[in-house]
Amino acid sequence: MLVIGAVVESRGYSPSASSQPGRLVAGALGGLERVGLSGSIATSPAVQIYAARGEYEAFQIAVDARNGPIESVNVVFSGLRSANDFIGQSNLTVYREHYVRVDRSSPDIRGANRPQSPGLYPDALIPLNGAGRVSGRARFAAAVLKLEAGSRAVYWVDVFVPREAQPGVYRGEVTVSSRSETALVPVVLVVWHHTLPLRPSLKSSFGIDRSRMGDGRMAGLLLTHRIMPFLINPQHSVDYRRRFGLNSTGLWFFGDASVKDCTMNPAPSVQAVRDAMASYPGDVDKYVYAADEIDLCPAIFPTLKQWARNVHKAGAKMLVTVTPTQDLLDDGSGSGRSAVDIWVLLPKMYANARPFVRQVLNKGDEVWSYNCLVQDAYSPKWEIDFTPIDYRIQPGFLNQSLGITGLLYSKVDSWNDDPWTNTTSLEQGGYTYPGEDMLAYPGADAGIDGPLPSMRLKWLREGVEDYEYVEMLKRAGRGDWALNAVRTVASDWSSWTRSPAALENLRRRLGEELDRLEAGKASNRSGTAGRTIN
Repeated sequence: MLVIGAVVESRGYSPSASSQPGRLVAGALGGLERVGLSGSIATSPAVQIYAARGEYEAFQIAVDARNGPIESVNVVFSGLRSANDFIGQSNLTVYREHYVRVDRSSPDIRGANRPQSPGLYPDALIPLNGAGRVSGRARFAAAVLKLEAGSRAVYWVDVFVPREAQPGVYRGEVTVSSRSETALVPVVLVVWHHTLPLRPSLKSSFGIDRSRMGDGRMAGLLLTHRIMPFLINPQHSVDYRRRFGLNSTGLWFFGDASVKDCTMNPAPSVQAVRDAMASYPGDVDKYVYAADEIDLCPAIFPTLKQWARNVHKAGAKMLVTVTPTQDLLDDGSGSGRSAVDIWVLLPKMYANARPFVRQVLNKGDEVWSYNCLVQDAYSPKWEIDFTPIDYRIQPGFLNQSLGITGLLYSKVDSWNDDPWTNTTSLEQGGYTYPGEDMLAYPGADAGIDGPLPSMRLKWLREGVEDYEYVEMLKRAGRGDWALNAVRTVASDWSSWTRSPAALENLRRRLGEELDRLEAGKASNRSGTAGRTIN
């Protein structure tokens, strides 16, 4: 995305000097910025964004009460119109960013990637309009009734380009108003020729609290952000495949491996696994998340191999968070198949086992990455007090650069008693991990019946789309070129850019190359020259 450059219009309201409202100042920022509630920031007077069909793109609008209080702030995004098409407001969502407090920072290992200071962080997103609103007064409303002098409100704007949209240049505007003034932020959207597939190429497995699995709303929130829930209700799976491109699911079998006692439950029967698989669409990958972080428990391996033999005979895959090791490269069935099909690694695990990682990849196994706590000084972190690029660069460009095809996270909804005020933190070993295991918010406090996204979930979605761009270029015969370009900003867990501009510029280069290829195909099909954007 590129933000290029708000025009302020007075309504002629001129009250007495004692009640003079502040002049409304509005400006735009990119989606990878994190903006404080006060202080100086650099904004642009207009927005230009680039997107494929079937893609989300985002930007932010900052509203400042520069010279006095502002009352009744409102933000409305018009539709976007091109010469021959229109993207309506149903595809445009405006959220107010809600700030949560971090009292204690994440552990600081004092390496290349360090946490930021305690304080207020924008994270929860409250939709200004939309379905799911419940009656009654919300604790945290989307509307800003009064913005005090010197303070700021910030809005996140999501643009979804319909899959049937025509390529071209679309224009619209964001209108920011108060009781006395209006600011207009022009928006230009360039829609490229290519279309993102409905089904993400990146596999993923994100946990949901069991108490919230039944109604499907949390699963729907993740799927809307191109992330697969670890476990889903089988009765929803056909709908999820059709609407969201569900590509994988876990099966409801648990080894309950204990790293304290190095024990594990007996394996389920082959028939039990087959029966579980039959509840899901045939073209959705099924895996059994059999054990977690068992590197220090080789005594479990014989039982794990029995699990593998039964799971493999049933036709499913074995997923384990474990470092590749010689002891698990054969399940004992005589087939030569590894006991683990999906090896899920932290960055430090990957770094410690590079030869084995190459070996299992060459063998045809999958390698996924995951994120947990702060366990090294260099890789991306998903605590709330790390930078936005930490969330985006792992799913997309780092995974692609390292040949990693999936992403795992333990849970997205571990909430404390009041996550809207003090961010949920995991306490472990005397350290605090703010935002760990929490990427969504309970909507009731904001007057919404259902969960609400965090900004961190949006950044992860952008990373999944980054991954897709590279995958599409591979399929188009431009994979080597794309990976060489990716490695200029993300070559390894310890070598990745902290510059949002560098990442966004790379994303645009990849998009322009896909657009060129797809426009050429369209021109060949029609027998006419490709179109030009002015």
